[in-house]
Amino acid sequence: MAAPIQTEWFGPIPPAPRHSITFHMPLWSNILQFIEKDPEFFKQFKSMYPRIMPHKDVKELIAKLLATTKSEGQSCIPFSSPESATECVKFATSPARQENAVSPDQISIRIFDVPDVVRLYVVFLPAEKHKVAWPFWINAGVGVSSRLAEDCVKADGWKEVKVDEGVLEVVEVEAQSVLRGRIAGLIERAPVGPPRKAKVSPDDVYLFQTGMASIYSVHQYILSVYNAKSVLFGWAFHSTPHVLEDFGPGFKFLGNGTPEEIDELEEYLKEEAKEGRKIQALYLEFPSNPNLGTPDIGRIRKLADIHGFLLIIDDTIGSFCNVDVLGVADIVLTSLTKSFSGYADVMAASAVLNPSSTRYHELKGLFKKFYTNQFYNRDAEALEKNSRDYMARSVILNNNSLRLVEFLQGMAEDPNSSVAKVFYPTTLPSLPFYKERMRPATADFTPGYGCLFTVELETIEATVAFYDNLNLHKGPHLGAPLTLVIPFVKGIYGKELERLGKYGMNERQIRVAPGLEDIDVLIEEFGIAVKAADEVKKNTFVPLT
Repeated sequence: MAAPIQTEWFGPIPPAPRHSITFHMPLWSNILQFIEKDPEFFKQFKSMYPRIMPHKDVKELIAKLLATTKSEGQSCIPFSSPESATECVKFATSPARQENAVSPDQISIRIFDVPDVVRLYVVFLPAEKHKVAWPFWINAGVGVSSRLAEDCVKADGWKEVKVDEGVLEVVEVEAQSVLRGRIAGLIERAPVGPPRKAKVSPDDVYLFQTGMASIYSVHQYILSVYNAKSVLFGWAFHSTPHVLEDFGPGFKFLGNGTPEEIDELEEYLKEEAKEGRKIQALYLEFPSNPNLGTPDIGRIRKLADIHGFLLIIDDTIGSFCNVDVLGVADIVLTSLTKSFSGYADVMAASAVLNPSSTRYHELKGLFKKFYTNQFYNRDAEALEKNSRDYMARSVILNNNSLRLVEFLQGMAEDPNSSVAKVFYPTTLPSLPFYKERMRPATADFTPGYGCLFTVELETIEATVAFYDNLNLHKGPHLGAPLTLVIPFVKGIYGKELERLGKYGMNERQIRVAPGLEDIDVLIEEFGIAVKAADEVKKNTFVPLT
């Protein structure tokens, strides 16, 4: 049995460096407060996922910008590219914001050179309108990082400039090219399927500052040519549908990712073709988060070839080392923030173009035209160092996850247990589709099923008892050194639960991201939590009907 968790409530998860991206929220009652978005509650947080709420260094940068410009009654949002700032303004002033839209004369972009660091493009607007523009930061994910903000605050010699005052030169550090080479190597390691026409080179790997930045940016590039609807197939991280809805003509959502929904997709594509339309791209996660379903991407690839849409696959949950989706994808997106980084202290993502795709040259041209590297050098250095032991850590993450799933699945098969169901590639009907894309075992690595699963309890009372009695860290994120547990559905969709029922999600589900701890200790801790839930089940009075 592990010692009781000593981490400060609402503080960063150990080892708790300055740039931690997650936090500890230990009780179910905290989740209920989180859902209500009470500002007084959020004032208690010492750490937060920095794409949702600004990191303390970003807050300091914002404060410095407002003080430097003597902008009383104003707020501001800093970006490292003019395109991002411009899109933020468009978002805030869009008629889609309805009565909350910011008037164009209330919002502006000002430019600041921070010597040897960055050129900042800063959106200024009235403080009371900040909440209208902030969802752009949350969902597009293109805001400045905490390390970049830290360096800006420390720098001297700031200068406000005009748009046409030349270019601020910032040279890429070696870590950026090392990362591109490392990712290209991982993509091509132990490939699945027949030989490929061409191999991924480092020049086919593009780095972004967050996972959502990669999705948003790729979507924007494609929109610039086609401006057509997309499809989101299977459940996806909550910001993805916001991006597809807020930018462009919208999307069709097929949220279960089942073979039956591929049938529905096929009919939809035929109907669109009859009307002279086609979708520009289909996005999916492999597997999905948080219900771990795996779609039949081979069949979807055939539809992509027939109907001419791009197939864009996010392999974050499966992870480079375990699965190879390049054989069917035109673009592979990966949140490097998760298990690739592994230490919960840097945000990053990659987009990899498939050089064997028939659309490769078209995509290469789009990236050449639109891509600018906004991944900050110091973040690149942190990520390069973190990812050196990615494969070694993945062995443990895979094993710990599988062992815990087997332990809890055994309980789910016991009618007396409060455990109702376990969601993991190995427990779901979609397992064959996952196995089709598993990399073959090599002398140095045997692939697994990833470091995320969801456990469902029979009742909400049992769920609360399980969560409150689980002596592990409670917070968002996955792929960290320490196990992280969170009622993901309740916390993210707490006020939309009725809508989620048809997608197999409910408030009795707890998402688990096993870490690197001793597996016997983890199993013991989960056993204690299940016992507490079982006691609640045993003592709950159920009236006869």
